[in-house]
Amino acid sequence: MKRAMSFVSDFRTFALKGNALDLAVGVVIGGAFGKIVTALVADIVMPVVGLALPSGNWREAQHVLRTNPDPKLVVGIKYGDFLGSVVDFFVIALVLFVVISRLVAVADQRFGKKAPAASTTKACTYCLEQVALKATRCKFCTSELGEGVASRTDGGPAGS
Repeated sequence: MKRAMSFVSDFRTFALKGNALDLAVGVVIGGAFGKIVTALVADIVMPVVGLALPSGNWREAQHVLRTNPDPKLVVGIKYGDFLGSVVDFFVIALVLFVVISRLVAVADQRFGKKAPAASTTKACTYCLEQVALKATRCKFCTSELGEGVASRTDGGPAGS
């Protein structure tokens, strides 16, 4: 019983974390957006594409490998359905690109791009480890940090 309560507690902690909730909301919104884009492709784009192709219902185009009086039992390579899925993918990718790029542009205008923060570290000229800007000695190799030249205090070569 204690084990089940621990599992429930752990699951609740996981499910209520910001990342899990954000992911769940993203999946739901993505599913709804996918339906909108699918409707756009099926009802607006594909009829226009169908006009350019020889037959109106090009998604049902296939190369028949074995015929059968029952259409459900016909064996064939359904290249029309595959090409339709490829077109769907590119239209969805294009729409997502346009929407996301517009959202990013609006966010940049609204909130402004932030300048990168000033560096608080510098590289030791001897061992190349990062040390604080105000440091006078490297905490990794114990070299004295001067004006761009490190000098070793243990008799090793300085500044190279």
